[in-house]
Amino acid sequence: MTAPPPPPADAVDDGLTDEEFHNALQAFVGRQIGPAMDAPDEVNVPMIRHWCEAMGDTNPVYLNAEAAAASTHGELVAPPAMLQAWVMAGINGPSRDTDGPYEQLTNLLATRGFTSVVATNCEQTYDRYLRPGDRLSMVTTITDVSAQKDTALGTGHFITTQQDYVDANGQRVGSMVFRIIRFRPRGTTARRPAPATTRDTNWWFEALAAGEVRVQRCSDCGLLRHPPGPMCPACHSLNFDSVPIEGTGSVHSFVVVHHPQVPGFEYPLPVVLVDVDVAGEVVRPVRMVMNTADTEPDAVVVGAPVRIEVRAAGGQHLAFAIVTDTAGGAS
Repeated sequence: MTAPPPPPADAVDDGLTDEEFHNALQAFVGRQIGPAMDAPDEVNVPMIRHWCEAMGDTNPVYLNAEAAAASTHGELVAPPAMLQAWVMAGINGPSRDTDGPYEQLTNLLATRGFTSVVATNCEQTYDRYLRPGDRLSMVTTITDVSAQKDTALGTGHFITTQQDYVDANGQRVGSMVFRIIRFRPRGTTARRPAPATTRDTNWWFEALAAGEVRVQRCSDCGLLRHPPGPMCPACHSLNFDSVPIEGTGSVHSFVVVHHPQVPGFEYPLPVVLVDVDVAGEVVRPVRMVMNTADTEPDAVVVGAPVRIEVRAAGGQHLAFAIVTDTAGGAS
């Protein structure tokens, strides 16, 4: 293993030995980063409806009162994955103390040049289904600060926090473990990080390597689905094949990332959710997340037509969207 790079010239001398610095980081473990965050609203059907529409979740127990009453729940319930959404305060909501434990930890890491940040993983646990009328609050605790690690992005420390969600009776209803890395970027030009693959997705990336963008299709009911998964969400079959896309589509939604800037990407970085065109009858839209190519960020708008191409990128092959509406500003 190569030695980690030295701190940058603009790093602050904290006056601590490496052992003292490590101990100072560990002193934050177990600390709650601020007061409990109370949900601005009760669990409610309108927000559930918006979430289901955005995610394409058609489970009837979330919105159909009759189906919910006949289910094991006996009434409407909220999608478990909405757990964090209920306590989000919005753009104009209350902000955290600028000198709280988490900010102090961040500032301490910054003294040694660990200023870049990337989220690495998130794990949610659901203790029970939420129902309309539930009102939540959430507390966040720093549960781990790793020793210094040398990673492909650079040298840094992993910070793990746990959010515990409770109802009005103080009973925990779920939790979320969230981990980031605060790192010092490598000085050399970084390659684009390779996507994580599993046995369920290997075939899709192999098709990309062969120059094809394909969509998984259930062999029994014919439902098209993406991203790839082991089981059909409609008929629960484990049998599947795949079909090629038409090579065109349109922008369903997008974000333009400015920060944090991960080595291996060019910024500003448009990330688009594309409604992909597939031949034949499509029961529900097929959507794929991809970056753009040969397109100015200002040309990316909702509804813009795109051409989808497979291109080499950092030792791998990926699908890219090229906006084809020249009036929208594509180059």
